[in-house]
Amino acid sequence: MGKPTGFKEFNRELPKTRNPKERINDYKEFYLEFEEEKTQQQAARCMDCGIPFCHHGCPLGNIIPEFNDAVYEGNWELAIQILSSTNNFPEFTGRICPAPCEASCVLGINKPPVTIEHIEKSIAEKAFELGYIKPQPPKTRTGKKVAVIGSGPAGLAAAAQLNKAGHWVTVFEKDQRIGGLLRYGIPDFKMEKWVIDRRLEVMEAEGIQFKTNVHVGTDITAEELQQGFDAILFCTGAGIPRDLPIPGRNLKGIHFAMEFLTQQNKRVSGDSFGETHEIVATDKNVLVIGGGDTGSDCVGTSNRHRAASVTQIEVMPKPPKSRSEDYPWPNWPMILRTSSSHEEGCSRDWAILTKEFVGDEEGNLKAIKLARIEWKVNDQGKPYFEEVPGSEHEIPCELALLAIGFVHTDPKGALPELGVKLDGRGNIEATEGRYQTNIPNVFAAGDARRGQSLVVWAISEGREAARAVDQYLMGYSELETKDDSLLNVAKAG
Repeated sequence: MGKPTGFKEFNRELPKTRNPKERINDYKEFYLEFEEEKTQQQAARCMDCGIPFCHHGCPLGNIIPEFNDAVYEGNWELAIQILSSTNNFPEFTGRICPAPCEASCVLGINKPPVTIEHIEKSIAEKAFELGYIKPQPPKTRTGKKVAVIGSGPAGLAAAAQLNKAGHWVTVFEKDQRIGGLLRYGIPDFKMEKWVIDRRLEVMEAEGIQFKTNVHVGTDITAEELQQGFDAILFCTGAGIPRDLPIPGRNLKGIHFAMEFLTQQNKRVSGDSFGETHEIVATDKNVLVIGGGDTGSDCVGTSNRHRAASVTQIEVMPKPPKSRSEDYPWPNWPMILRTSSSHEEGCSRDWAILTKEFVGDEEGNLKAIKLARIEWKVNDQGKPYFEEVPGSEHEIPCELALLAIGFVHTDPKGALPELGVKLDGRGNIEATEGRYQTNIPNVFAAGDARRGQSLVVWAISEGREAARAVDQYLMGYSELETKDDSLLNVAKAG
């Protein structure tokens, strides 16, 4: 611990953001530069808390107090060594993770928590700047070949770990570019895509092969996969969005959020999106249905399109501003969160039921019928809602974006060809901890296995699945688990 009194001396501080009126004119990241000395002060706020509950909050098991101490001491090389032992892509999580570690920070019991996410990003950026992150191809190869299907965070993490173990890894991606939802789901104003490209250059130099525009099950068959690879790992995500089957759903102007976001990311990158109908919010009244991060991303993108108005609604009740008794520390708190996109301009409302899409004579969406609801709890303790009498109303809307989550992975393609079983939710059935399907050499990880989740969980699953694949291929594995990394740092300390 570098500064025992740091949490008393320094207040929580984050980099300032660009003016909302200015940043909606582009798709660049919105944080301004932050002095290195200030980042070190933020790291100094990390306490000698005895039991670091931030480990409990982080799905990756990041060794947070130790890398905070290294940052405070200005030892960036040690900081990236510690951070990289558990996290393959801190430059991603340091930008887009909701930071469950901060919700579990001991300092957060009665003070603002340590700025762990910002420190993580700072370590990654400083490590790239100083040349500490560079290609490290394995010294020996096993001769085993592994196919990773899907290039999102789970697929990339698994590929990095399997390559580290010495296997020949090929990543197959159905889209034009590598990155999955990192590439096509996260707006550039939250993470510019050069961040992904920079990491891909390192991974390619380490020996990983990437193949884009390859739809597994169509462009390459299941039989070809089995013949060409010793193991197959599916990291295809939870790609089927949840629909809203209410009257008027067939009207023109109603789209899934990911259709809208993907188009814009391709537009920023200069990529084409084929014959797909172009979705733009310019001069339209936009309603975003769904109150989560994806909905927030739709808000920010709509503002950059110069929408006439942007409204975001959520069927659940409005969360409290601070922790309630239902979500005590160190659990993740369900509290009201205002994103950078909300700051740029948006009307928000909660406990709103979407009843009907209303169209004009030509089949275009022109309005949406809504009603206010009241949430209650029945005798069995189950929540339910009732419509508030007389609350039904219409609002003008020419573009509705459905941001209400994803239900399961895409069941078509190579999965049925291989005979892979799906679970009751429609995801790939693979035992947690083993990540192995009913086909011995076929594995699954990330949202394709566990359902819609966070990027940090996807990276964690990719790493753990890589170890399981390595174990299957070699009979043992030297790839570290979360517990191994923590133990090694403890021994070194």
